[in-house]
This record gives sequence, structure tokens and C-alpha cells, in this order.
Amino acid sequence: MIRLAGLAAAMLALSGCGLHPLYSGGSSGTVASALTQVEVAPIQGKAGWLMANALRDRLHSDGTPRYRLEMKLDDQIAGLGVRRDNSVTRERRTLRARYQLVDLSNGSVLLDAAAGSDAGIDVVNSEYATIAAENTALERLSNTVADQIVARIATYVQRTAPEPQ
Repeated sequence: MIRLAGLAAAMLALSGCGLHPLYSGGSSGTVASALTQVEVAPIQGKAGWLMANALRDRLHSDGTPRYRLEMKLDDQIAGLGVRRDNSVTRERRTLRARYQLVDLSNGSVLLDAAAGSDAGIDVVNSEYATIAAENTALERLSNTVADQIVARIATYVQRTAPEPQ
């Protein structure tokens, strides 16, 4: 009986906490439909091409943009592990994105934020293997940062959307 009362109290407390599903309403919900109205502006470089593709894969733009996502990337590789002969044994690739969500109707910046991630890379004797690992790390980082950006935009849309009547 005490367990049942505790469970009921916990459920009552959670019902008033204000949590709502981010993608409520499925593909016709407020957040999902707003994400389809985001166009991705061109981004410079290989990292930009990978990031733009990752974002387009997640946003499912329907061709009628209401927002534009503008972004600048900072992609760096730094040596971490150094031997006595000054050869690098480990690298860290860092991808940082500074982005803005722009309302196309009036040009105002709705969201100005940053996202980023990093990955470790083993430097081996084969230069080809090291370059392949660096490229793979960039692809993974692009996907990770794209996930962060889409989640941030979705949260923004949910918080600023008018309450359903």
C-alpha cells in the first residue's frame, strides 16, 4: 500500500513538471513542420560540404523555406602525443560551428549559437591510414555537430511556438 501511494505521488509530481515531448504531433507537429522550413546556406570547404549534407539529411526541407541557417566552421587538427624524436602519435580533430537561424520574412536573427565536438585520431606509420582516419573523424564530427544544431533549433521552435488552443 505504501508503494502504491509513493508511485501515485511520483506520477502526480511528474504530471505538473511541464515536460512535453519535443516532437509531439509526429511529422505534422509544430517542431517537425518548422524544421522542414529551414534551408541551409552554403558552407565553405570540405567540412562545410559534409556539414551541409548532414543538416539537410536531418531537416528534410520541403522546398518552401521560412528560415535560413547560416554557419561558419572552424576545423582544426592538433598533435597530442609526441615522441622524443618529435613525431606525433595522436591527434585531436576539433570541429566548431557558429550558426545563426535567420527569419527570411524580415531578416532578423532568431537564434545565434555555437556547437562543437572533437575526436581522437591515432597516427600510424601508414600516411594513407592516418589521412583516412582524419577524414572519418571529420565525417563523424559533422554528424555529431549537425545533431546538436538540429536539437537546439527544435528546442527553440518548441519554446517560441504559440500554445495550442
